[in-house]
Amino acid sequence: MRRTNTCGELRAEDIGKQVCLQGWVRFSRDHGGVAFIDLADRYGITQIVFDPEDLPKGTDVNAMADTMKTFTRESVVSIVGTVRKRVEGTDDARNPTGEVEVLITEAELLNKSAAPPFEIGDQKEGVLPNEDTRMKYRYLDLRRTEMIQAMEFRSKFLHLARQYLEQNSFLEIETPILGRSTPEGARDYVVPSRVHPGTFYALPQSPQLFKQMLMVGSMDRYYQVARCFRDEDSRKDRQPEFTQLDMEMSFVDMADIQNMIEGLLSFVWKGLYGKELETPFPRIAYRDAMERFGSDKPDMRYGLEFVKLTDVVKDVPYQIFQRILAEGGIVAGINLGDGSAKVGRNEVDRYIHYAKNKAKLGGLTWMRCENGVLTSNITKYFTPEILENIKQAMNVKEGDLIFLIAGPWKATYEGGGVLRRKIAEDLGLVPDDVFQFFWMVDCPMFEVDPVSGKYDAFHHPFVLPLNDINDDYVAGACFDICLNGNELGSGSLRIHNADLQRAVLEKLGVPDETIEKEFGWFIQALGYGAPPHGGIAMGVDRLIAILLNKETIRDVIAFPKNKRAVSLLDNSPEKIDDSKLEELQILSLATGDLDLESLEDIDSDEQ
Repeated sequence: MRRTNTCGELRAEDIGKQVCLQGWVRFSRDHGGVAFIDLADRYGITQIVFDPEDLPKGTDVNAMADTMKTFTRESVVSIVGTVRKRVEGTDDARNPTGEVEVLITEAELLNKSAAPPFEIGDQKEGVLPNEDTRMKYRYLDLRRTEMIQAMEFRSKFLHLARQYLEQNSFLEIETPILGRSTPEGARDYVVPSRVHPGTFYALPQSPQLFKQMLMVGSMDRYYQVARCFRDEDSRKDRQPEFTQLDMEMSFVDMADIQNMIEGLLSFVWKGLYGKELETPFPRIAYRDAMERFGSDKPDMRYGLEFVKLTDVVKDVPYQIFQRILAEGGIVAGINLGDGSAKVGRNEVDRYIHYAKNKAKLGGLTWMRCENGVLTSNITKYFTPEILENIKQAMNVKEGDLIFLIAGPWKATYEGGGVLRRKIAEDLGLVPDDVFQFFWMVDCPMFEVDPVSGKYDAFHHPFVLPLNDINDDYVAGACFDICLNGNELGSGSLRIHNADLQRAVLEKLGVPDETIEKEFGWFIQALGYGAPPHGGIAMGVDRLIAILLNKETIRDVIAFPKNKRAVSLLDNSPEKIDDSKLEELQILSLATGDLDLESLEDIDSDEQ
């Protein structure tokens, strides 16, 4: 008999029906010859009952009992039976099928399972095996309710996103996986060519150049659920291969792109949660974000904002601050406010150690307000007037503890941002049920190394500059969408003029020969009537992980690599047989034995 219902489908209105369920034996219990089985599939769990006294007349009870004995945990079985109401007092309100059970009349073992290496059922105390074990047996880990729900949520998110984009005239277009290597901020994964020995394709770090070519090709609105590859160290929010929701539009400004994303997320939010998402999202300028929160992707769900104190302490007779200010550095402070009472002197010392060793700050100065006066081991270097000015600037109340940071602008604020997050976590200030989207705007086009003077792109070299690229400060038409202290994606208007694109690459110090080799084809395309265009890409894995409150994106990817970028499921990466390397002529190239002239003998059909 074929499956009539899933294991999460039966309800009280189905009582009396004969059904066929098929799934995995999650748990089994024997109560004096009467067996109870939790039968599970992707959709839920239904309780199955085997009672020899309730079998239909003519049933071979012994044969049925023998069959039931083969039902080891996680074996796949087929059950035919009658839906009935559970015995009074045994119903399970936590389970949607908890009012009913299925009384077995027929049973079949479809595939016996070996003893699973860890418990598949929902962990009552949240205890899971270590992550490497879960990765090795990912096909078992995926059976857990938590993983099933994550995959369903991810699928629904992408389905809704596709719906919205197609309703707004976007075309879903695939871009090449095998392309050329271009500098995009991380190492490429490369693929050797058998047909052209000694040459390599690169897997895309993003579809950036190809999606711009689609705009040149008049596609107007493109999107793709794009697979991307970056050879960088794995972290909680990074994987060697990842997925981004990529899009590009012609004849738009920055507001058009931002409005499209807000509309998309609102549409998805309504579909996922059944409620409206508050729009428009707040905007915060890059410099403002750095100086208030110490981050270009700040978590704004809590306070602990920095206060600029450079002017306040400019005349302080404290040599450390004077040296920093003389070198063009800054001084800023953060007030722990109501959380100050939780931080004693020992904790202050731990924060000083953390600031130096984890946040990479040069040091950390502290003061506490006692009897209306700021006190610490260094206040003797400050005049009463300056201390009072600090107190007023930082809105210090009795008992408040403040930390002061000082040093070069960017490094100091970035280190302060790391410290701010640590303090917020320690004081329990980070809510886990609030989602705060916002836009990071007014970003620079370039960053300049303070030592070498070398220019680097703040986002990437294809961002449209908003003023002359030879000005002291160049603004970029770029922005980020952020959520709860995480950057979800970057967007921008793109350069659509060939001469300007070449000039930006030159400004970044790219040699002329490299421009021709790496970007010549791209710049040439811009010369054939490229329209004004722009776009954005959002990290799907990262967004889903945040929405599901997961610690790592590995918990929302079906088959991720572990922390060492290893797939324990199939033991990749793995060494390749010499015979395969020889076919690619990699070994020959390495030893200098390749006969290049012999390649001319390969006819076109073989190529």
